[in-house]
Amino acid sequence: MISAQAWADTRRLWDYHQMGHLARPCSVAIGLGSHDLGVADTAVALYMRGMAPLLVFTGATSPTTRERMPRGEAVHYRERALELGVPSSAVLVEPRARNTGENIRFSRSLLEEAGIDVSSALLISKPYEERRAYATARKSWPEVEIVSASTPMTLDEYVDSIQDARLVIDMLVGALQRLLIYPDQGFMIRQPVPNDVMEAYERLCREGFTSRLLTTDKPSG
Repeated sequence: MISAQAWADTRRLWDYHQMGHLARPCSVAIGLGSHDLGVADTAVALYMRGMAPLLVFTGATSPTTRERMPRGEAVHYRERALELGVPSSAVLVEPRARNTGENIRFSRSLLEEAGIDVSSALLISKPYEERRAYATARKSWPEVEIVSASTPMTLDEYVDSIQDARLVIDMLVGALQRLLIYPDQGFMIRQPVPNDVMEAYERLCREGFTSRLLTTDKPSG
């Protein structure tokens, strides 16, 4: 049973992870690979609205996607985009990346090799990964303006889509931990974390929502 306090804390983390950026036309839209085909759907919707002339899908496979996307996340995203009417000439695939940092670096290299000038990038991720994607891109691609986007949905809608409330909370907690520790490791820029968000994170850790934490930094109490 998840307590009312835990749900309130989860909503604080959910709201913090989302950047609240308004989509605007960018040089390219980059769909970050994951288990969620909704990322591809949202990228296509933004393409159809004229928010970018080119889509890049990036991602290999992971333990959570190997069975569902055996040809790789980026390849499955591309196939989905073509099914939805995007011409193949408007889609590039980066099939090697296995984390957010590689998503950004490898996509950047792919675009440079293709001779495509990029001044702004629309990053499409899972809803709770918007801030992580933004902070990572600002570190490794600082000269490009970054706009974060995801499938518009509420926390309740996302939980319904995953069908595992505890897993969702664990993922939100794990995503925040990375925002706290990765800047010191050089993986992303530091983001200010409001006190109420930190307090919510610490309470959720104490309640045991820790399966997605990096073991080297699990809170002890």
